[in-house]
Amino acid sequence: MLELVITLIAVAGAMGLVLLAAAMRVVKQYERGVLFRLGRITGEPRSPGLTLIVPFVDRLHKVNMQIVTLPIPAQEGITRDNVTVRVDAVVYFRVVDPTSALVRVEDYKFAVSQMAQTSLRSIIGKSDLDDLLSNREKLNEGLELMIDSPAVGWGVQIDRVEIKDVSLPDTMKRSMARQAEADRERRARIINADAELQASKKLAEAAQQMSDTPTALQLRLLQTVMAVSAEKNSTLVLPIPVELLHFLERGARDPAPAGETKKEPAPEPAPPVGPVPLSGTPDLDAVTKTPELGAILDQPSTEVR
Repeated sequence: MLELVITLIAVAGAMGLVLLAAAMRVVKQYERGVLFRLGRITGEPRSPGLTLIVPFVDRLHKVNMQIVTLPIPAQEGITRDNVTVRVDAVVYFRVVDPTSALVRVEDYKFAVSQMAQTSLRSIIGKSDLDDLLSNREKLNEGLELMIDSPAVGWGVQIDRVEIKDVSLPDTMKRSMARQAEADRERRARIINADAELQASKKLAEAAQQMSDTPTALQLRLLQTVMAVSAEKNSTLVLPIPVELLHFLERGARDPAPAGETKKEPAPEPAPPVGPVPLSGTPDLDAVTKTPELGAILDQPSTEVR
């Protein structure tokens, strides 16, 4: 009898240990436990640590509360200015209500992924190419609002959305490169023209100063000769004053000296007007006959005035 009692106590103790082990659950620090008792949610989500449930009656579902990094596959679309692009992004979100994340949506990760892809395609169609390339912060905010609106009802909070890359066609890349080169060339020409304008103003001031002081022009000429001779080349530079050229030009335009008159050639008498001689006469032969070269050269030159 005593042995039977001891055996029953041992069996009961073993069953109690088995039931206790089946009732014990450990919830990690980054998790929350949602308890379902006979299919219904019971109480608040269990906090981290050791918790007990009723074996074969309760089921404890653990929900990860960490921030989830979800990459959005590249979406191809046409921008508002009719440019085909491929855009990929990444979404950072976390669960703030574990009960809603389990009850209101079947798979909250898949739901967030599909909503992010749809919102990204919508953002592509509403934006210009320049906004996608240079104004990403504004697009990230708009994309975050579009995803966060339905995700609030799922117990999910969107922390951040980032557009990672924008892929352009090769033809568009070449066009943008040519545009950038043309813009840089335009700026270079403007800077060069501005430098020429400033240099011309300084040269005008220097010319005005040299015109007031002619000696400065001679000193500048000597400095130029010294700079050329310092290079040890065989070229000989002989500066000619500009005043000498002006003197020679005035001398070429002055008239002849007084007392010397140019002889005017005597005018030739007008040929007599009369009847045209018949063929075979000496006068007709003189008109029709081809003159010799020596006779032409012996004739006096006439000047038409």
